[in-house]
Amino acid sequence: MIFEASDFVFTPPARLSWVRRVLIKPCAHFSSPYPVTTSPEILNTVIEGIRKVSDADIFIADGMPEGESIYPAYQDLKYNFHNVLMLDVRDSIFLEMENPLSEFFAVPTFWASNLVLRSDFLISVAPFKICGNSGYFSVANLLSLLPVSKYRRGEHGNWSALRELGIEKVLADLYFTMPSDIGIIEARQKISYTDNPMEGKVEECGKILVGDPYEVDREASQLAGVRCAYLDLIKEGRSQSGN
Repeated sequence: MIFEASDFVFTPPARLSWVRRVLIKPCAHFSSPYPVTTSPEILNTVIEGIRKVSDADIFIADGMPEGESIYPAYQDLKYNFHNVLMLDVRDSIFLEMENPLSEFFAVPTFWASNLVLRSDFLISVAPFKICGNSGYFSVANLLSLLPVSKYRRGEHGNWSALRELGIEKVLADLYFTMPSDIGIIEARQKISYTDNPMEGKVEECGKILVGDPYEVDREASQLAGVRCAYLDLIKEGRSQSGN
């Protein structure tokens, strides 16, 4: 669903009231504020919505593209939430998760943080970012839950080994292997860039998108006027899996 940002209140699905642990995955692997990263305001709105229906433990986690500590970025972004545990993905135990697709697109398994398996509910909260002719939305936001140490080439970080396989195919596989329960796109503003999001062009948009990550990303791509190849692959994979 698409909401006006000025009126947005996060209303969790009924299932969230039964869970014990909620993992919120922001885009926090830069020290630049929104719209490059997820704003503390939208995270606070999501946390408040959860607290209205649940006493579950809430975790916020992300990882840096070069494997450095993320806590300075959290501080720069003013991430300071009451009774919320802030975590760095690099401190996790990493477990191999099998791609459930019988005919995967690029990756048969992913190494992922044990935070994902320990959590009962995963929410991906991403800014509205357009990189070139594609979008970096709620599914792509999950990429930094993967360990840089296992997916880098030489001294280069940023999950370069996965990018060499074709990032659109990787994102489609990631959607099925690490399914998030809700995707939220903070589209109060849209940022468009080629290489460096900190040098991107910012436009007002005034929207918040919430729902199934595939549906949310599809709506975001239509709103932005771009075509994301991974969405076509996810549609194909959903037919394959019978969903």
